[in-house]
Amino acid sequence: MITAKIARGAVIAALYAVVTIILKPISFGYLQVRVAEALTLLPILYPEAVPGLFIGCLISNIYGGLGPIDIFLGSLTTLAAAWLTYVWRRSWIAYLPPILLNGVIVGAYLSYLLHVHILLAMGSVATGEAIAVLALGIPLLKQIKKINVGQ
Repeated sequence: MITAKIARGAVIAALYAVVTIILKPISFGYLQVRVAEALTLLPILYPEAVPGLFIGCLISNIYGGLGPIDIFLGSLTTLAAAWLTYVWRRSWIAYLPPILLNGVIVGAYLSYLLHVHILLAMGSVATGEAIAVLALGIPLLKQIKKINVGQ
């Protein structure tokens, strides 16, 4: 059983990194919709998604070209959001940490790195995050729940 959880966490990390890197033009910058952020709801079902998301984000941010602040702070933001999603997994509040933390933290440092007004950066990151989490992540989560019930 532990091997399956480790494997699932590794697959989540790989999926996150590959999707983000393949969609690099829309995955980085202050105007972004990081499609892989749909996976940030997976801690609701799988605790092993928490480290998987962190590792996937770390790998993809290395390829993002925004440097150490994005690599480390962005990845730690994803880790915190994933952990909070897991903690609040039995409530609708679980959908909020990726949107709010990335909007505020990533938006703030992108404002600094890219010389964009802080409210514009925060708002656009939060909007892109909401699209990924709510429009893509919720349907993904529902589909996975259906598959799990059928097993």
